[in-house]
Amino acid sequence: MTECIKQRWRRGEVTLGAWLMVPSALSAEILSKSGFDWVLVDMQHGCMDYETAVNMIRAIDLSGAMPVVRVPWNEPGIIGRMLDAGAMAIVAPMIEGVEDARRLVQACRYPPAGRRSLGPTRVGARDGMGYVATANDRVCVIPMIETASALEAVEDIAAVEGVDALLVGPFDLSFALGLQPNDNDGKPVFDAAIARINAAARARGIASAVFSTAALAPLRASQGFQMISVITDASAIGMAGAQSLAAARAGIEGASDHA
Repeated sequence: MTECIKQRWRRGEVTLGAWLMVPSALSAEILSKSGFDWVLVDMQHGCMDYETAVNMIRAIDLSGAMPVVRVPWNEPGIIGRMLDAGAMAIVAPMIEGVEDARRLVQACRYPPAGRRSLGPTRVGARDGMGYVATANDRVCVIPMIETASALEAVEDIAAVEGVDALLVGPFDLSFALGLQPNDNDGKPVFDAAIARINAAARARGIASAVFSTAALAPLRASQGFQMISVITDASAIGMAGAQSLAAARAGIEGASDHA
């Protein structure tokens, strides 16, 4: 078993990850082997079904990165299935307050700490039955802070026993703040929200996380985030395609000019 990422957060380390939207185990394997600390399968806005997501987790496991899943909703059935498939962290969207956070923890933890049902079919094949004894300590529970209600209750959400990190969804958070969906750094209301979320996490000794980019990663790290996404698979494919096409066209035009 690889080191639990929570131990790295406790040491103050920043962990960098990739976000998967494309339903492909092969692309998940290729991107995961780039050296990311964690890789997230997005079942909320990504295009994968359950079986594909399972195979994407298996592909991530090959790289040694921590497999993370953002579930479509804070619902015990899908949370349990993704944990049984091998996810080592669950991100839940649209958390509104303390009761939502408590339900999320309950779905991610075996009794007596929670109500997760025992049936680690795939993850048991990966880790052996020793998985069950360590799962409550190793699995990361990560509610998203992206609504007005969640922001108002962020200190209380951070204090819920079993919550390991708070993840900022900057676009939906911007909506909640009356802004256009974007990284709205420099706008006081956005900056204040980011500062408040990080302060709430630090006060409780848990990590803060954020959907981000490589360009913004240094700023996010300086703000206190310890779990930062730097690319999505879709943007990686798009950027590589555009750069290769531009280079090819420039080369052809240059050769024509010298003909």
